[in-house]
Amino acid sequence: MQESAEFGELRRAHRSFAFPLTVAFITWYLVYVLLSNYAGDFMGTKLFGNINVALVLGLGQFLTTFLIAWFYSRHAAAKLDPKSEAIKSRMESGNSGGSGSSGNSGNSGNKEGDA
Repeated sequence: MQESAEFGELRRAHRSFAFPLTVAFITWYLVYVLLSNYAGDFMGTKLFGNINVALVLGLGQFLTTFLIAWFYSRHAAAKLDPKSEAIKSRMESGNSGGSGSSGNSGNSGNKEGDA
């Protein structure tokens, strides 16, 4: 199953979405941490009232997290779920035949026991 073309497409669809976003988010997070450590004056710059750059970027981290989760759920529903359902149904139909084979071998065992 893991070597099938369908499964390969499913993995590619997942990886082509997850890996770039993961790299982008980790980069964005590291930039935020580095700015916090080494650009204190910049991060302390007041934008309006008591709101400074650090607060806006920190809240941006939360916003980015929720947006990525939302985008991923949409991507999964549109691209990954249909492919995984197709694989699942193919496997279940194959497993039904497989369990029928197992059942047949079990039945042949019963026939041998009866004989």
